[in-house]
Amino acid sequence: MLRTPVCGVLGIEVPIVQGPLGGPWQQGMRLAAAVSDAGALGSIPTTLRTPSQVRDDARRLRDLTDRPFALNMTRRPYDPEVFDAVIAEAPPVFSFALGEPDDLVARVHDVGAIFLQQVTTVEQAERAAEAGVDVISAQGTESGGFCGDVSTMALVPQVVDAVRPLPVLASGGIADGRGIAAALALGAQGVNIGTRFLASTECEVSDDWKAAIVSAASQDAVKVVFVDQILPPPTERGFTTVPRSLRTRFVEEGNARPEAAAARAEALRTRVMTSMRDGTAHELIPLTGQTAGLVRDIAPAAELVHRLITEAEATLRALADLVSEKNDADAPR
Repeated sequence: MLRTPVCGVLGIEVPIVQGPLGGPWQQGMRLAAAVSDAGALGSIPTTLRTPSQVRDDARRLRDLTDRPFALNMTRRPYDPEVFDAVIAEAPPVFSFALGEPDDLVARVHDVGAIFLQQVTTVEQAERAAEAGVDVISAQGTESGGFCGDVSTMALVPQVVDAVRPLPVLASGGIADGRGIAAALALGAQGVNIGTRFLASTECEVSDDWKAAIVSAASQDAVKVVFVDQILPPPTERGFTTVPRSLRTRFVEEGNARPEAAAARAEALRTRVMTSMRDGTAHELIPLTGQTAGLVRDIAPAAELVHRLITEAEATLRALADLVSEKNDADAPR
């Protein structure tokens, strides 16, 4: 079984983290539990959840699995009362995105949790390391949801060099074992995967969203350039990023006419927030990464974890054989 040092840090068996997918009204608890039970790290988001809902989510997840999991928060938006609820639940891992970790790190460590910080630039990674986080996830622009501008291939090795010896996960553009092998070659100790787990049996997003992922090409996942007109802005110390979504009429029209979207910002924001609460967000902005082009089926999460690791091990063996064959061919006769 493929294992790296970050597995010991996170308390998992294989170096895979399931990225939190929207709000729990989207991904649900079963996905995170299935991923954790398979030996990877399942995650649940807290976006737009109340403190009592977050506490209920964490307790339900503990009823479903006795393995480590992560509770995730962002600074788009950030609610200190939700953070208090997270701390009260003392999750094995706390993951944070879209903003500076600052003094949150000490509070997370005080309850014995591991702090996993997502970054999209080298500078963000350096500041996170200085703040004392335990693991850094370097997220490339290929990712779904809110992502930066630098590709995973370029970002990961720079972050690895900048924060060594902190373990780094690669995020964005990874949906199969070849991607995991590539991430390890770049110096990462594991991967953070979102889109591939969207198209899983346990994920509670719409079947239409899953089908759209399976049928999409990578170029169908585009940046939502008018995002500031439809979603709440980052809170203080938040990162400015633009999300990636599958093309829909809503996305295409907003991207083509951002001035018109700005003029209707309040109405558009109400429409989007309502869709997130009633389960129809996929009709407007189905946040999805460019790895949609690699996703060809909907499968159980445990099967996906096993498949990812098996493919990664096979890829690493094939690369070793390739180098060995070349060395044999180059050897003097």
